[in-house]
Amino acid sequence: MAISSTSNNQLRKLMTDQDYDNHAKWVTGFHKVLAPLILLTLIGSIYHLVTSWGSETQYSAALLTATNLALLMAAIFGRVFALKAQDRAIRAEEHIRRFARNGQMLDDRLTMRQIIGLRFASDEEWEALAQRAIDEEMSEDDIKKAIQNWKADTYRA
Repeated sequence: MAISSTSNNQLRKLMTDQDYDNHAKWVTGFHKVLAPLILLTLIGSIYHLVTSWGSETQYSAALLTATNLALLMAAIFGRVFALKAQDRAIRAEEHIRRFARNGQMLDDRLTMRQIIGLRFASDEEWEALAQRAIDEEMSEDDIKKAIQNWKADTYRA
């Protein structure tokens, strides 16, 4: 069944129009499938360990719990490491963006979280918002809320 051009245009608009309310990235496979599955499996293995304590299955229950705990930690660290790499890329992109506009690097007083918030600001409002972020010690969230002309970032991890 073909999608009409109107439906296709509406879908494209939904995918590209980004603002404060819809910019958060949720990866369905990770956030809604893998993470709950790992948590439920860990809870089940802990229950099995507790109920088998002192029996001949205690050792295998402990191994299962340890394996599930390691799986949870691997998933968490994998996500944290990906976000840390993304943060470094954002900082580099914003350094280049500012240097291309005015020949200066980012102000050292900007925190990493502020730089992350500023990446959504349009070129026209970036400088003033960056200065305001420094002067008012704005949080990443406050910066995002203050953006008037949102610059979408659809390639996030």
